[in-house]
Amino acid sequence: MSIYHDRQRALQDAFDTRRLADVIESNNLHVTFNPLDEAFIASKDFFFLATADASGKPSCSFKAGPAGFVRIVDERTLAFPCYDGNGMYLSMGNVLANPKIGMLFVDFEKPNRLRISGEASIAESDPLLAHYPEAQFVVRVAVTEIFLNCPRYIPKFKRVADSPFVPVAGKETPFPNWKQIDFVRETLPARDRQIALQMPAIDIMDYIRSIEES
Repeated sequence: MSIYHDRQRALQDAFDTRRLADVIESNNLHVTFNPLDEAFIASKDFFFLATADASGKPSCSFKAGPAGFVRIVDERTLAFPCYDGNGMYLSMGNVLANPKIGMLFVDFEKPNRLRISGEASIAESDPLLAHYPEAQFVVRVAVTEIFLNCPRYIPKFKRVADSPFVPVAGKETPFPNWKQIDFVRETLPARDRQIALQMPAIDIMDYIRSIEES
């Protein structure tokens, strides 16, 4: 059974790419991780996550951690942590409503990319949680499709610095300054509100300036 639906086939026929699409599907698409996939994922410290709610409303988010934070559990399963965020749980809430997800890993220094589709589940007591300092829970993905993508349109960037906010065992994680914004501080969970109220309040323009100057 092909991965392509009728509308995709219609565009392939309109632009005479059906043969090419079939070759890509038969020669590139796979459902178990190979050594190249494993090495690429292990070297990455971020990926882009696509989810949708039960009605199909989409969301796309950026997920990051230390290099190798996405772990390959077995040939058809991977896992990643959910760290502290903005409290909206857009992606993770979507996973609970609709487990189908897409993951895009991109290398901007040596342009390359890998796409993964699968079904995600959340476990607060996952044994892998012990490997992720400050993570709230672990997301496991049962992989359904893996394929390497052409990198020709990826711009080449140079890494300047790692994020200081990625949790590291034995090291205090900085408190994000957006939690000091005047209209945010009082709404924070108790664990953060006490810290924020001990720090100077900032307004939204202070926060924007801090981003522009970073």
